[in-house]
Amino acid sequence: MSVQQRRERERAERHQLIIDTARELAESDGWDAVTTRRLAEKVEYSQPVLYSHFKGKDAIVRAVAVQGFADLGRQMRDARTTATAPLRALAETYLRFARERPALYDAMFVQRIDIAFGSDETPVELRTSFGEIVAALEPVADGRDLDVLAEAFWSALHGIATLRHGQRLRPDLDEDRLDLVLSAFAPH
Repeated sequence: MSVQQRRERERAERHQLIIDTARELAESDGWDAVTTRRLAEKVEYSQPVLYSHFKGKDAIVRAVAVQGFADLGRQMRDARTTATAPLRALAETYLRFARERPALYDAMFVQRIDIAFGSDETPVELRTSFGEIVAALEPVADGRDLDVLAEAFWSALHGIATLRHGQRLRPDLDEDRLDLVLSAFAPH
C-alpha cells in the first residue's frame, strides 16, 4: 500500500468516525449536544481536523442523514423482498427504524439539512430509499400515480412515527393504525 493510499484510508476512517460519533452523541444526548467542540473531544482530534472533513455541524448532520437513508433503504428492501406481505413489512420496518433510532430519524426528517428532496440533486441514498416505497406500492397502484401514492404513504408513515415519538398517540393502537393506513393504500 502506498503512502497516499494509506493517508486516504486513514482520512476515510476519520471521516466515518466523526459521523458515527455524532450519531451516537445525538442518540444519547440529543442533537443540541452535538457541537464541533464536543465532537472534537470525543474523537480526539482538534477542531481544525474536524473542519477539514466538514464545514460545520450542519454538514455533519447531513452526512449522518444520508447514511441513515442508506440504512433505511437496505432494511426496507430486505423487508419488502423477503416478506409474504411486502407493503406491511416495509411499513413495519420504517416505523421500527424511527422508533429504535430516534436521533438518526430526526437527522433524516426533522433537522434542517441541506439536502434536496425530489430533484436531480437528491442523493442516491434518498432516491433508493424512496424507491423501496415505490416498489412496495407498485403492485397495488391500480392506475394511480405511483409517485403521488408513494409520497402520501411515506407521509402517513412519517406522521405516525413523529406523533408516536412525541407520545401523541396511544401505543395500544399501533397495529390498528397501521391496518387502517394499509387498507387505505392497498384496499384489496
